[in-house]
Amino acid sequence: MKKILSIPLFTLLIFSLIYSCNNTQKESSFLNPNELDQIENLIKKAIDENYIPGAVVLVAKNNQVVYKKSFGIKNPETNDNYQVDDIFRIASMTKAITSVGVMKLWERGLIGLDDPIENYIPEFKNVGILDKFFPKDSTFTIKSTKNKITVRHLLTHTSGLGYGFIDGNPKIKATYEKEKSKFMPEGVLGFSDSDVTIEETIRRIAKMPLHHEPGERYTYAIGIDVLGYLTEIISGQTLSEFLEKEIFRPLEMKDTYFYIPEEKKNRLVPVLTKKEGQWSIFNDTRYNVNYPVEGAKKFYSGGAGLSSTVEDYYKFLSIFLNDGAYKSKKIISHSTNQLIQKDQLIKITNTSDLDLGHGLISGIIRESDVLTGAKGSEGTIFWGGYFNTDYFADPNQKIIGIIYKQTQLISEPTSDRFNQIIYGALQN
Repeated sequence: MKKILSIPLFTLLIFSLIYSCNNTQKESSFLNPNELDQIENLIKKAIDENYIPGAVVLVAKNNQVVYKKSFGIKNPETNDNYQVDDIFRIASMTKAITSVGVMKLWERGLIGLDDPIENYIPEFKNVGILDKFFPKDSTFTIKSTKNKITVRHLLTHTSGLGYGFIDGNPKIKATYEKEKSKFMPEGVLGFSDSDVTIEETIRRIAKMPLHHEPGERYTYAIGIDVLGYLTEIISGQTLSEFLEKEIFRPLEMKDTYFYIPEEKKNRLVPVLTKKEGQWSIFNDTRYNVNYPVEGAKKFYSGGAGLSSTVEDYYKFLSIFLNDGAYKSKKIISHSTNQLIQKDQLIKITNTSDLDLGHGLISGIIRESDVLTGAKGSEGTIFWGGYFNTDYFADPNQKIIGIIYKQTQLISEPTSDRFNQIIYGALQN
């Protein structure tokens, strides 16, 4: 009897040893804490050299936050310092969150990635490519498209739509400028304290000229705002309600909002810029910088409207390193998570001659990017926000890096240097 039992016990022992060795190999890489201290040197030097007023940073490895610190003065009028739980306007970092919401609708069979958007928003039946532009009054004519704008096009910025006030084509930009009062008084999509809804705005945007044929190439666009409105149509909820129910609550994101509640508004950091070499609070004539706490609080911009903390955004990014789950709760499926991490642009545009890769929610690091020393291994997702916030999540190395600053009209390299230090600290 003992001899019979010894065989399976021996086999079990062998398999246990093999599993232990394999598991140790997977977890063998770590971030050297002494080398991560270079982050503090980087940020303090940037503050001393007046590149930035300060920052809040977070680094995580293998589902553990290994570095989280705040640096510098966030308000030059009060001399208040940045805190690790400060709330920042994350602008275009909103796009990944809204896009995950869209993918959840897709998982439920409520939409198709290659469905024409006109199936849901009829105004898009009449879209056209800019044909003639008349500078005298910024009027234009359009020519019909051969292809229809699809959900996939909108997710990947290949729809041909532009982006209004930051558009790279001066003619398209001028047409948005002319029509801005019809969108919202300030004419800036995403940052609004106006008494206007996403429905009103998107139905008007459908009448604007396209840069090019849908699916022809990448052009950074307002497409995720269009999909934010699509989410409202399909779910029967406001985008704010949908994201709260489907993403923020399951992920325990307690400080992420389109419009910050009264009891938390003092945690919103001011936007800063430099005047005569000194940091000062930024004001823009195009829009109210304090939109997260002031105004009508009706416009839910799926492409740029959220404010959040580094801790909350870490929780969101963690799902992409854990097969779509958070604390064993499925947020998206394993297969959806794998799909999100694949470059879509080669498939859509049928060319590899592109400056970046882009998946279904964000930028993607491709093999060719790794060879040029880009941030992360192949499959890493990344993006940033208009007010100088950045993130990356590397599913292969199980690393997340987030750096929040809150500046305008400032160009500086700390986000890239931050990423370099993280990967320089990686040890086996």
